Amino acid sequence: MARIDSQRMKELLKVYFIMGSTNCTKNPDMVMKEAIKGGISLFQYREKGAGCLGRQEKYVLAEQLQRMCRTGGIPFIINDDIELACEIGADGVHIGQEDEPAEAVREKIGDKILGVSAHTLVEANEAVRAGADYLGLGPIYPTSTKADAKAIQGMALIQELRESAITIPVVGIGGITPHNARAVILAGADGVSVITSISQAADIKEAAASLKRSVTI
Repeated sequence: MARIDSQRMKELLKVYFIMGSTNCTKNPDMVMKEAIKGGISLFQYREKGAGCLGRQEKYVLAEQLQRMCRTGGIPFIINDDIELACEIGADGVHIGQEDEPAEAVREKIGDKILGVSAHTLVEANEAVRAGADYLGLGPIYPTSTKADAKAIQGMALIQELRESAITIPVVGIGGITPHNARAVILAGADGVSVITSISQAADIKEAAASLKRSVTI
């Protein structure tokens, strides 16, 4: 299997939904079903934070969400847990700067999708050299989802990266809503990644659809 094409990766990043059981006020399977109907293009299972599931429960939910993604034609990414990703045959993994080094992860997952969070141009260049398929840049706006969130980046890092020689696909993350998503795209991102804007929306399907409309320029 060959590495994912850069143009295909850019398309998948348009509406990148991230969710774990702790991010939902409704059943995760129902949230996923409605999010797929609304038009998400990529999904990342991120089971972290207070009250997150234990190993076996996490495995069961991961498989359940993965089946729904496959039915809906949505690639299924797992955050940080490379062992789980390999066990269930996920389409890829996403890692942060505090996780296992990207080079080691690339060796373990082969040609599966590898996403890496970056907060500086130096980190972005290192991720590219390590074999990342896309970069997650942020937080763009204030966010309460991650207790250990880095300092707010705004659009500066996206713009700095685009003015450099780096051409890798990038997705903005952190505090993004249908109301501010377009600005992230105009700054140079290929897509937006959200958690609560979809997972805790009153109308999940419409929230996803609204984001899709916002990033379609």
